[in-house]
Amino acid sequence: LSTLVAALTAADLVSAIAEPNGPFTVLAPTDEAFAALPEGLVECLLKEENVDALSAILTYHVVDGQVLSTDLTDGMMAPTLQGEDVTINTTDGVVINDSATVITADIMTSNGVVHVIDAVLVPP
Repeated sequence: LSTLVAALTAADLVSAIAEPNGPFTVLAPTDEAFAALPEGLVECLLKEENVDALSAILTYHVVDGQVLSTDLTDGMMAPTLQGEDVTINTTDGVVINDSATVITADIMTSNGVVHVIDAVLVPP
């Protein structure tokens, strides 16, 4: 998850989702998920002039409150810190917005939970 950490640092969001804030649920894309984005996009987003776009994408991966995998229901809408909802599908595993599959669920942190996903979510 080193790309996610670098992006959170570049967008100055590390302190926003750290204690004492929270609890939060972080939908954390793998490094491979970031690598699958169009070539040059991650590097472009990490530039200082694009911090607002980067922040919007990253906060779309954070849900206010602690949501464990056992709390998820099919068709559930979860509000993100970005302002838009993500849609949860539980028919065949856990899929977010019909595009990102949860590959590791319920990694507990001191102020919430992390679910590792296999794709980067893009806000509408």
